[in-house]
Amino acid sequence: MIANLVQLAAEEEQSPLLPPGPELLVGTIAFAIVFFFFWKKLLPNINKVLEQRREAIEGGIEKAEAAQTEAQSVLEQYKAQLAEARHEAARLRQEAQEQGAQLIAEMRAEGQRQREEIIAAGHAQIAADRKAASQSLRQDVGQLATTLAGKLVGESLEDHARQSRTIDRFLDELEEKAEAAR
Repeated sequence: MIANLVQLAAEEEQSPLLPPGPELLVGTIAFAIVFFFFWKKLLPNINKVLEQRREAIEGGIEKAEAAQTEAQSVLEQYKAQLAEARHEAARLRQEAQEQGAQLIAEMRAEGQRQREEIIAAGHAQIAADRKAASQSLRQDVGQLATTLAGKLVGESLEDHARQSRTIDRFLDELEEKAEAAR
């Protein structure tokens, strides 16, 4: 019987594109079952997973945008603080330079004042020393002149008032000649 069927099937000419009817029916039923299973069970799970992924991606993008906005805000604050710090540093440098210049000017003025005091004290000391030296020199020259004059004249010139006037007149004449020679 099987041999008969095989021979019968071989004799019938079938289209190579169309499967036999029972195979087509079984294939269609199997496809419908698989499609129904996919449509009822698998497709909602796939859609659910895809929706979760989409929400996670959108949430991640929103979080990234929020983080980027916050980072941009922090960067702007940092730049503002940095600019303010640079401005403050420049102001402090300027103040330090001004204070330094003022301090230098004060020190120069103080040095000039001390120099003037030292010069004035030096001039006063020189004048006092000159006066003392002149006085001492007058006495010494007067003593020597009186002694020499006494020896020349042969008598003592011990009168102090006369001796002093003679010496002063002699020295004044010497000073006048020295000034005229200049």
